[in-house]
Amino acid sequence: MNNNNYVLIMAGGVGSRFWPKSRNNFPKQFLDILGIGKSLLQLTHERFLKLCPSENIFIVTNSQYRDIILDQLKGITDAQLICEPSRNNTAPCIAYASFKLAALNPNANIVVAPSDHFILYEDIFVSKVEQALAYTEKHNALVTLGIAPTRPDTGYGYIQYDAHEEEGIHKVTEFKEKPALEKAKEYLAAGNYVWNAGIFIWKVSSILEALQKHSPEIHALFQEGSALYNTDQERAFIDEKYPTSPNISIDYAIMEQADNVYTIPADFGWSDLGTWASLYEAAPRNEENNVISAKQINVKETTNSIIHIHTDKLAVIRGLDDFIVVDEGNALLIYPKGQEQEIKAVVAEMAKEFGENFI
Repeated sequence: MNNNNYVLIMAGGVGSRFWPKSRNNFPKQFLDILGIGKSLLQLTHERFLKLCPSENIFIVTNSQYRDIILDQLKGITDAQLICEPSRNNTAPCIAYASFKLAALNPNANIVVAPSDHFILYEDIFVSKVEQALAYTEKHNALVTLGIAPTRPDTGYGYIQYDAHEEEGIHKVTEFKEKPALEKAKEYLAAGNYVWNAGIFIWKVSSILEALQKHSPEIHALFQEGSALYNTDQERAFIDEKYPTSPNISIDYAIMEQADNVYTIPADFGWSDLGTWASLYEAAPRNEENNVISAKQINVKETTNSIIHIHTDKLAVIRGLDDFIVVDEGNALLIYPKGQEQEIKAVVAEMAKEFGENFI
């Protein structure tokens, strides 16, 4: 096991598309959303123990989730939590974490991964990450794992890559925004497009060089604290400076501008579990094609639906097709599964109308 390998698990999101199960104070990465006794964060942490020592795994999160993470990940220390004081998107938090790791180990070879993804074939996943780490160890390259698309999905960004390969690595030609259905069908037919899963691999020197070149404002802001990282002065510096950083994703800030971006097309049974429909696709279904998580329920003439009911409540459901039904705490969601992309906007509207207590 290579002691220069490090992992940054991104665990600061609020998972609003999984409302009402996922709430601001306890979002989906901390939930046992699969019903197997472990949260998505715990599963992600276990997965990366195959790649590096436990002490080389860092959790990038919002300060409000510190206690939840320390409770769920036994053995993780405060020093392994990289807490952002404000939500400024992924570029600033990756920049902060990269400067911090560079101060610990200038030879760090880093995997950046979301905390809330489902991966069915973990051995294949680990093998692909190891392949990427071996490449970035020798090259000044920014590598992303691209998911081989199985359908013309309009909910993901796409990556176009060059057919020529070196050690199974392809040069990225272009990043594409979430497409309309017809365009997604074209990408699928072309055969040289993958889904952008937000899983990145690079040496710390490579990402800091890319930040300096393509996002000099972010680089300069965090470089100012170089002598403070991993000291008692780090927290005060970050609390003051971090909220002033630009609100921008790592895709816009770096990946879409850099000319040393590569991808490894892969298929390891991936789902981002970003929505109720994606959980429906990943979970086992009964004879009526329903995914049901409930202890006391009577369901009739209901098909193709996902139903999560709080354990102390009896539910009687009849006559639904292709619906999401979720009862959780002080909120109930009944929504057509095919229109679930609207849920995030609806939740934002409700926060304004009824207050954050329901969100």
